[in-house]
Amino acid sequence: MRQLISIRVVAVAIGLFFALSVLWALVRGIGPGFSNLAEYGQFTEPNVEQAFHKHPNHYDFSFDGPVGNWDVGQLQRGLKVYDEVCSACHSLKFVAFRDLAELGLTPGQIKAFAAKHQVPGVDKNTGEATTVPGLPTDYFPSPYPNEIAARAANNNAVPPDLSLMTKARHDGTNYVVSLLTGYQKQPAELLKRFPEAKTPPGLHYNPYFANLNIAMPPPLHTDGQVTFDDGAPSDIKSMAEDVAAFLTWTAEPKLVKRRQTGWPVVIFLIFATGLAYMSKQQVWAAVKPKKAA
Repeated sequence: MRQLISIRVVAVAIGLFFALSVLWALVRGIGPGFSNLAEYGQFTEPNVEQAFHKHPNHYDFSFDGPVGNWDVGQLQRGLKVYDEVCSACHSLKFVAFRDLAELGLTPGQIKAFAAKHQVPGVDKNTGEATTVPGLPTDYFPSPYPNEIAARAANNNAVPPDLSLMTKARHDGTNYVVSLLTGYQKQPAELLKRFPEAKTPPGLHYNPYFANLNIAMPPPLHTDGQVTFDDGAPSDIKSMAEDVAAFLTWTAEPKLVKRRQTGWPVVIFLIFATGLAYMSKQQVWAAVKPKKAA
């Protein structure tokens, strides 16, 4: 009898474990893995990065949480910030112009938006490589013809593609906002403790960047830099949040649909676990455990 009860308990526990695992993945997402040992402290004296690097601040977004949803207006504003500011240095090579239909743009708007961008093409008369106005089927073009040109224009640093940036960085959405709003002068304490770590010429101090010094100058440097058609605030923080939301969409365009699909799956697994348990009870109901001698 005790053995039978133990088997039942184990079966229920296994079913609940799998159901709760899916629920946890739905709510929290896949974690970035174990943090660097520096986060937990070391026996040695911390270096300048460990002492002054800051983790991203938390910002509230409409797509946060298990029942979050896209703020289409914010995504459209983020697209405009990217197009007018970020696209001067960064590409979106995994995003096609036609994908913007998910942001509420009409076919006509997408066609016009694509046409104002020059993409690699071929001259119909000579057959030589050239640039032509984009089509909805084209992808966002790179602002540089090659890596050498990119390095030459950016203090020997290649601006990364932003298509998957929020997935490539821990707490990516908050990281983007914190980085864009985190430019500042080096703290006096840093220069006192680590005088050799003074920011080199051509770089900019940002405590949210991994090694504190970043080649990219502040892209959002003044309020009202981008004017939004819907009259939304255009201070630096608001613009940073808007473009961070847009880059979250470029990295995970199916984020909301995935969560919406996940809830029925979790409910089904819980229901299936209960059904399996009751079926097992029914099948083995006629089997009586042997009494101990």
